[in-house]
Amino acid sequence: MDTGPDNSTLSLPSLSRQFPSEAVNMDLTMCGLLIERAEELARLYHEHGNWNDVKQVWFDERLSNRSTRDSSQKIYRVLTSRFKNAPASLPNPHDLPAVLEDCETQQDKAQVLYFYLVADDVIVRYAVHRYAQRLSQNHPDALDFSNEELTSVLNEFEYADGTSFDYAESTTERWCEGFRSVMREIGVLKDQRAVKGEPPSLGRVPLLVSMGYSYEQDAEDWLDSPLGHVYLFQPENRWQELYDRAANIEAWEYIELHGGLELRPTDGPYSWIGTEEDA
Repeated sequence: MDTGPDNSTLSLPSLSRQFPSEAVNMDLTMCGLLIERAEELARLYHEHGNWNDVKQVWFDERLSNRSTRDSSQKIYRVLTSRFKNAPASLPNPHDLPAVLEDCETQQDKAQVLYFYLVADDVIVRYAVHRYAQRLSQNHPDALDFSNEELTSVLNEFEYADGTSFDYAESTTERWCEGFRSVMREIGVLKDQRAVKGEPPSLGRVPLLVSMGYSYEQDAEDWLDSPLGHVYLFQPENRWQELYDRAANIEAWEYIELHGGLELRPTDGPYSWIGTEEDA
């Protein structure tokens, strides 16, 4: 059932010159997706309902080891920032334990948590936009995440005042490795040595999160540029297949609207959370 765009119209905004220098950080150098710890924080937030109690429990469990406590402070700050700053277009962090519990693989969990990273981290989102644009334009080796290519992308970033991205070479190299680590976890890079990637497969739960995120970002024109699928480097020729898969899950359905068929959530985009369904 064809509901996709008639031609390639993907146009992601450039994030260069959109942010002041204080909004940009290199947190990825010390904290990737960290699936198990992110799951733990989400579970604590679900149980306690506020971040003050979560912080207390988190650090009480780590009091005995000073080095662990010090690293845990950094991890807590970065991971909770992703959850605290999550846009309404993503599942509420309170519901994340149920979402992650429903995932079938570690890659599924990584793809879900990846959305929170991209939403929170300006420089990661900038790089994802650049690579997604390259993929949409059939750029040779569009998903080349070598240090050379990643550094070239970063060097084109400018702050809102027009000054250039400027970090030490060693920091940039650690960031590049952190970015590749994320790409491996979400299935774009296949092994430790790979630097050139391919669009990953999507499991049921990442598909539903990607659909919900895309729809919530732009409910009117989301089918023409589904941001979730774009962020997960799904090429346009896969979108229709993904739409049809979603329509085979009770959470989404095709409906007649304005003389054509539109894909819409049967209830809310995330009403499926906590229910038992099979794709």
